[in-house]
Amino acid sequence: MKLADSHSYFEEAMRSRLLLTGLILIIATGVDAQNTSRSGRTVAEAKVFVDSAEQRLRELWVRSSRASWVQNNFITDDTEALAADAQKDVTAASVAFAKGAARFDGVKLPYEIERKLKLLKLSLTLPAPSNDNDQQEVTQIAVSLESDYGKGKFSTQNGTVYTLNDASRVMATSRNYDTLLLMWKGWHEVARPMRERYTRLAKLTNKGAKELGFADVGSLWRSNYDMPPGEFAKEIDRLWLQVKPLYDALHAYVRTALAKEYGKGKVERGGRIPAHLLGNMWAQSWLNIYPLVAPPSGDPGYDLTKILQERKATEEDLVHIGERFFVSIGFDPLPASFWTRSLFRKPQDREVICHASAWSIDFHDDLRIKMCIEVNDEDFQTIHHELGHNFYQRAYNGQPLLFQGSANDGFHEALGDAVALSLSPEYLQQLGMISTVPDASGDLGLLMKMALDKVAFLPFGLVVDQWRWKVFSGEISPNEYNSSWWSLREKYQGVQAPVERTEKDFDPGAKFHVAGSVPYTRYFISTILQFQFHRALAREMGHTGPIHRASIYNNKRAGEKLKAMMAMGQSRPWQEALEALTGEKQMDASAIVDYFAPLKRWLDEQNKGQKVGY
Repeated sequence: MKLADSHSYFEEAMRSRLLLTGLILIIATGVDAQNTSRSGRTVAEAKVFVDSAEQRLRELWVRSSRASWVQNNFITDDTEALAADAQKDVTAASVAFAKGAARFDGVKLPYEIERKLKLLKLSLTLPAPSNDNDQQEVTQIAVSLESDYGKGKFSTQNGTVYTLNDASRVMATSRNYDTLLLMWKGWHEVARPMRERYTRLAKLTNKGAKELGFADVGSLWRSNYDMPPGEFAKEIDRLWLQVKPLYDALHAYVRTALAKEYGKGKVERGGRIPAHLLGNMWAQSWLNIYPLVAPPSGDPGYDLTKILQERKATEEDLVHIGERFFVSIGFDPLPASFWTRSLFRKPQDREVICHASAWSIDFHDDLRIKMCIEVNDEDFQTIHHELGHNFYQRAYNGQPLLFQGSANDGFHEALGDAVALSLSPEYLQQLGMISTVPDASGDLGLLMKMALDKVAFLPFGLVVDQWRWKVFSGEISPNEYNSSWWSLREKYQGVQAPVERTEKDFDPGAKFHVAGSVPYTRYFISTILQFQFHRALAREMGHTGPIHRASIYNNKRAGEKLKAMMAMGQSRPWQEALEALTGEKQMDASAIVDYFAPLKRWLDEQNKGQKVGY
């Protein structure tokens, strides 16, 4: 799974569960949205409303954070029940405050109050209608869809049962066309029964979105970006067109390699790639097929996993290295409690949720990471990424509660990944991990691996919400759900279904974020932004070489830029936060093009005489 996607999987699943399980609990925590809507609409009352919301939410969020931490680290029926109880209270309050905030629409308010009300109102991913029966139905449908996905299994003819994890492991390693097809078909069958319920869910939540003043659910989601929903959609299209030539070059090269591997009749050299051959259930990351497409001169000249293990580095050693990265650019060390309260290794005496995540328990200084660290290259990068979240959390924890978040939902992941982009050979040399920086000829392998993950992901990052936005707006009707899904994937990704699909299928539901109703454009944005952040920081430090060789390690000027942006939290529109860091007010995909420029030149050479495009 892509790093940005995988990091957020647990947190987004928890967030969606919060918003789903409490939709029918509107009158909990002493806040009744229907009663408050009959009260006054003055500036003074708006301030009282916002202040009470922040006070109550802080109490509930801290309690829920503590309960969730315990449940993650001591998995029992009792801890799950305690965490669920705390989450229900948070959800009920969030729903009530969101609906209560809508009553101040049209009132002229000071900026800070207006923004807080907007954030409260936009906090709902699935806005249920005010009718009690509709609210209950939305909750039941949404929970059942997520549950079906989580419990999903399929059987092959010989009786072997596969979960998604089982099937994903096969798809990551197998090079047998028919075996891969078996895994792909089996998992996509799991989504078929979701179709009718999803249709009903879209209808009901659109009704709820209209009650909040939005045209539909897609419009509500796009309103989270400090610009009119229609303009935001155009902005996404603009960014895609910037990066499309790079993607097309990668696609053409990979298609040629797959045609050699599987032969004519399986992969056509000028056509679309069958979606099951790219090493991932959704063809969103192609990293697992690297051995098939590795550049001949792609060896970077060192093996970081081997280096770490030969030095007998411990899990704590890796975290200390990550902390020193941030201290070197001007951040204060992590609090002492971080080292005593975090989880760094899988306990032997109990079950824990090992998925890496970063926590701010008290929305002040109780920072932690939870991660079952393995001493290897991948976790070395992940630790830097997770600590990026912790330092971002602490930077904005001085803001009022409702402003304690990233500038938009792509910034947090982008910042963590931007830090990981600084883990260059030059950084490793400064750490003493390698004695000399390898020749630039070895960069092609590193760039190819990253492109198979980052660049290959971009069109899929678009498709998921392009499809949902059109479903919510009515442009895609229920009787064309599946055909439209594949039309979009063919258009953007250049992949095709490996077998015939019909409207009995519901292939969008085979992706968690559709079944779990988690907005997805944030991952596209974060992939664009991380390279824009990295390029800006490289310029700030005066780096003049290729930007894929830049590292901000030990550079205070770059650190000051980061701190200024991070401290803003969500208090100002994201465009202002972007300008504070990069000097630019627009997202710009030319940074990712610059980063992969050496690989693009090499791909163009390899693609001579081959069709580019699909």
